[in-house]
Amino acid sequence: MNPESVQNLKIWQEGIEVVKDVYRLSKEWPREELYGLVNQARRAAVSTPANIAEGRGRRSSGEQARFASIALGSAYELQTLLHLANELEFGSRDSLESLQSRLHMLIKQIARFVAALEKRL
Repeated sequence: MNPESVQNLKIWQEGIEVVKDVYRLSKEWPREELYGLVNQARRAAVSTPANIAEGRGRRSSGEQARFASIALGSAYELQTLLHLANELEFGSRDSLESLQSRLHMLIKQIARFVAALEKRL
């Protein structure tokens, strides 16, 4: 398996775009949230493509499915954190809603990826 092949995965590419969006958007959030919601959202965002990549580096479909499932959990965590940011009126509502929509699509893609990997077991 080519270690760089993770960069060819659409879910990894989309995960990277979500990370960039979260970093841009969270810059607008209150400064006092830097070590709270900002940090938590950024960590959950980064965890999503990072776990896809780690799983891709594993040899077995079972390990890939396990790490993809962890990525899915991180994406759901991020979805909750973005919902909270929206409820707390942090930043632009339109930007948050756009990111939430993009994340929702990514969650569906990761769930399909996990299901496909689990079928190989």
